[in-house]
Amino acid sequence: MELELASDWKEVLKEELKKPYFKDLMDFVKYEYETQTCYPVFEDIYKAFNACAFEDLKVVILGQDPYHGKDQADGLCFSVREDVPLPRSLRNIFKEIEQDLNRDFPENGNLTCWAEQGVLLLNATLTVRGGQAGSHQRKGWEKFTDGVIEKISEEKNGVVFLLWGGQAQKKGAKIDTDKHVVLTSGHPSPLSANRGYWFGNKHFSKTNAVLKAEGKKEIIW
Repeated sequence: MELELASDWKEVLKEELKKPYFKDLMDFVKYEYETQTCYPVFEDIYKAFNACAFEDLKVVILGQDPYHGKDQADGLCFSVREDVPLPRSLRNIFKEIEQDLNRDFPENGNLTCWAEQGVLLLNATLTVRGGQAGSHQRKGWEKFTDGVIEKISEEKNGVVFLLWGGQAQKKGAKIDTDKHVVLTSGHPSPLSANRGYWFGNKHFSKTNAVLKAEGKKEIIW
């Protein structure tokens, strides 16, 4: 029972993967998956990295926990499998894209097409027990994803970071804002969106404007 991390990311993160906390984290994750129902499926834990090559990385979206409902989480933050009804946060993301870019509402919530265009869809915590939100927090994942953000900040230039909600914005402390663009807003959850902290942020058109100015290919959201 071993996790497969794409070779380019393995090279970038090699020092992080050697740290004692990470071994303890992997022992915890393996035990949880052997004894509990956990999400996403084991082979999709690193999907955010395996679907978005480090060389191609242009945008980072930070989520919190994977969805803990049955078969919802697919390893990419906010994304769900094609046959799963849209969670409310993802529905609000699509509504903002619809308003911002005048695009049709997508048929499903699978965001793999974003990842393949260079969007790292990274949750702060990469695993969760079924039906138990936050159950794998404070086990080491947050430290790992902090390390990921730090490495991206150090080794890349001109990445657009989309930080939605307070938790994501706290992780923004690891980002060098002289080298990268950071866009912040409320979280797309109904609680935040209905209070006026999400809709109208225009993060999708703003991201594409930054990429275009840098001579990079825009994202088809």
